[in-house]
Amino acid sequence: MERWRNKVAVVSGASSGIGAACARALVGAGLVVVGLARRQELVEQLRSELPKDEQRQRMHAVRCDITQESQVLEAFDWAKRQLGGCDILVSNAGIIATAELSGQNNTEPMQRTLQTNIMGSMYCIREAFQSMRQRSAEGHVVIVNSVAGHQVPNLGPQLPSLNIYPASKFALRAMNEIYRQEFQRHKTRVRVSTISPGIVDTDILPEQIQGVIKQHMPMLRSEDIADAVLWTIGTPSNVQVHNITIKPQGEKF
Repeated sequence: MERWRNKVAVVSGASSGIGAACARALVGAGLVVVGLARRQELVEQLRSELPKDEQRQRMHAVRCDITQESQVLEAFDWAKRQLGGCDILVSNAGIIATAELSGQNNTEPMQRTLQTNIMGSMYCIREAFQSMRQRSAEGHVVIVNSVAGHQVPNLGPQLPSLNIYPASKFALRAMNEIYRQEFQRHKTRVRVSTISPGIVDTDILPEQIQGVIKQHMPMLRSEDIADAVLWTIGTPSNVQVHNITIKPQGEKF
């Protein structure tokens, strides 16, 4: 990890859950972190809770709705002007809609899910990669995916449908390979990896699902995923970590 000390990591969805845990872990590992979130005030609160002054100085909160391309462009432009550019991206922001794929009046939540999980990720990855490529910098893109991007879970009739969420995560898995090929085609030193967790105890879960899952199913902690991010970016530069799947011990899926 020493080669990443004082390098700039951008984390999307940094206001809570996995994103907040990754931001804390990266600052703790000596990086400068830019936390992107619609709820900028929560990233500011996260910053204020860091244990050391020098860590708080290396955490920056930037308001950014990743579904809005203009806001993503502004956020990465800020990182370039203020910090020199992006060296690591943790593309984490994602949502699950509460609707059925076959249900009525579901257009808006389905579009919002696709816009966040796919297009928002694409905007951030594109801008991060261009920052790395323009400086001929070593870089790493880490996409937080899901086991739902490898196999559609059957949660049973007592729980709501995951609707288009698994489809969006399958898309991210395909995009990971496309990015790997493109980054090589351009002869860059940029790697790309995905991390696919099982169920994580975060507020991404709809309320209808949270109660049942917390009562009957084991769950991962956000910190478990942050540990995997640190391990992934800490591997030697000749190592391509393509995907890491992490499940809680005892998971039945």
